[in-house]
Amino acid sequence: MLLKTLKYLFKRDLEKLKAEIISYQQEENIWIVDKNITNCAGNLCLHLVGNLNTYLGTHLGNTGYVRQRDLEFSLKNVPRAILINQVEDTITVIENTLSQLTEADLEKEYPIIVFKNKMETGLFLTHLATHLTYHLGQINYHRRLLDNPDKVIPS
Repeated sequence: MLLKTLKYLFKRDLEKLKAEIISYQQEENIWIVDKNITNCAGNLCLHLVGNLNTYLGTHLGNTGYVRQRDLEFSLKNVPRAILINQVEDTITVIENTLSQLTEADLEKEYPIIVFKNKMETGLFLTHLATHLTYHLGQINYHRRLLDNPDKVIPS
């Protein structure tokens, strides 16, 4: 049951991530950082792609993906089309990886220690799904603020 739920949530939220990036009225707004907004949508998108490709693709799907986490936050002005392609590729990696797993695999220990303690794979995948949703909400808010500048309340 959990595996089916995770497949659904990852697919749903990565499709929403793609839709958010597509929805920016002006492509350059994807990369704006202003005042207390410390991460723009572009960098959050790169971060999510790197995170999921590492923890699902590399460590569970044996894809060979090599993460460059620093670039997830330092790269700027990556074209929207490239971001979208990376999200689509990540959807494929996740679908392929989760299709290889069984419910019993979710009860096994995740193959590496991430947060100083061992944990079950199902718990860590649930964490990754909520991490995706957290940043997806930030991206949505970022887009709505920038696409509706007249609605921004001064700080």
